[in-house]
Amino acid sequence: MNTEELRKLAAHTRSMREMGIALIGASLLLALFLLIPKTPNEPLPALPATVVLAAPDAFANVPLEAKAAVVYDLATGETLYAKNADAQLPLASLTKLLTVYAALLTLSPDTPITIPESAISVEGPRTFRVGQTFSLADLSRLTLTASLNDGAVAIASATAERENLSQSDMLAGAAAALGLSQTYAVNGSGLDMNSAVSGGYGSARDLARLAGALSELAPGVAEATTFSSAEAVSEGGTSFTVGNTDPMVASIPRLLLSKTGFTDLAGGNLVLVFDAGINHSIAVVVLGSSPKARFTDGATLVYAALAHFAGVASL
Repeated sequence: MNTEELRKLAAHTRSMREMGIALIGASLLLALFLLIPKTPNEPLPALPATVVLAAPDAFANVPLEAKAAVVYDLATGETLYAKNADAQLPLASLTKLLTVYAALLTLSPDTPITIPESAISVEGPRTFRVGQTFSLADLSRLTLTASLNDGAVAIASATAERENLSQSDMLAGAAAALGLSQTYAVNGSGLDMNSAVSGGYGSARDLARLAGALSELAPGVAEATTFSSAEAVSEGGTSFTVGNTDPMVASIPRLLLSKTGFTDLAGGNLVLVFDAGINHSIAVVVLGSSPKARFTDGATLVYAALAHFAGVASL
C-alpha cells in the first residue's frame, strides 16, 4: 500500500472515530435526559381577584328639612337610611295608625262603631254626627284618609271599652305587642293635650314598623289611604266622601299606605309605605318637618330608595 493510500486510510479511520465519539456523546445526553425525573409543572400564578365596585350611595347628602327620618325595608328588617331614627318625637295624627291597628287587633272589621258625644267636641277635622254608625273597616278608611279626629276618638273609645281599659293603656298594649319601645299615646287622635304635651309620641323607626304591620293586618284599610278620596256609607244610609290629606298620593309609585300628621308641637309628619318590587315593601317616615316640606322630604326618600334598588345614585 503506497503512501497516498495509507494517508487516505488514516483520514477515514480518524473520521469514523470522531463520528463514533459524537454518537456516544449524543447517546449519553439522551440517557441523562430520560433518566432524570421530571419535575412537576409549577402551578400557574393565581389570577387577581375581580374588583367589585361599590354601588353608589343613593342616600348620600339627601336634602331633608325633617328632624328625623327613616327608610326601612319591611321585607328584610334593614334600615336603608336613618336620620335620628330612634328619637322620640310628637306624632300628631300619625297616632291614628296606632289607634286603628289596636282596634283591628281586638275587633272584627265588621264591628259597628257608633260616634259618641265625646267625638264631636274635639278639634277638627270632624265629619260625623253623634249616633251615626259605621263598620270599623269603613270608619278606619275614612279616618285615616282624611285624618278625622272624631273618627279616631270613636274608634279608640269603642276599642278601650271592649278591652275594659283606658285609651292610653289600650294603645300602650298595641304598641307593646309590636315591640315599639319609643311609642306611646295619651289619646287616639294625636291632638296636642296642651302647648307642652303631645297626644302621642314615637320614633321614625317605630312608625315604620307600625305602618308595615297595619298594611299587613288590614291591606284594604291601608289601600284606601292611597287614593285622592275615600267613600263609605253609614248604617243609616248616609254617604260620605272625604279627601286625602296627602296631595301627592298619585305621584308615589306602587303606594300601599299614606298618612299625614301636623300639630304645633309635632310640625309636619308623614308616613308612606310602597312596594319597591314584587312584595318588597318599604316604609318611609318623616318627623318634625314643615307642613310643606314633609311631602318633598317624603318624595325625596322614596325616589332615593328606588335608586338604591336600581343600583344608581339617583333617578
